[in-house]
Amino acid sequence: MAITPSAGQRLEKYTQKRPQEVLIVTAEIDQELDEITIFKGFSSSLTRPTAFDPDVPILPDSGKIIKIDRIKSPLNPENPDYIEQGLTWETIQPLLDSVGV
Repeated sequence: MAITPSAGQRLEKYTQKRPQEVLIVTAEIDQELDEITIFKGFSSSLTRPTAFDPDVPILPDSGKIIKIDRIKSPLNPENPDYIEQGLTWETIQPLLDSVGV
């Protein structure tokens, strides 16, 4: 049985293949909203402590993705340059497939 990568792992791999993009993922984790930045294969929570161990997923399998924004890198938090906003897990699938993740 093949182990399939989690949503968070797939999004991290996407940003490794598209280093000119930053993903901001809004998710519900343990009934709390969280914003996660994913860039060049690494995830970091903007609202919760981020584990030092990179093997600890920032976006657990139990987390629910609410929306994903694609932003041009480098990220300027004061004035983000959006490529696309409000993607859902379903609507980002073609992009993930297009880079083979």
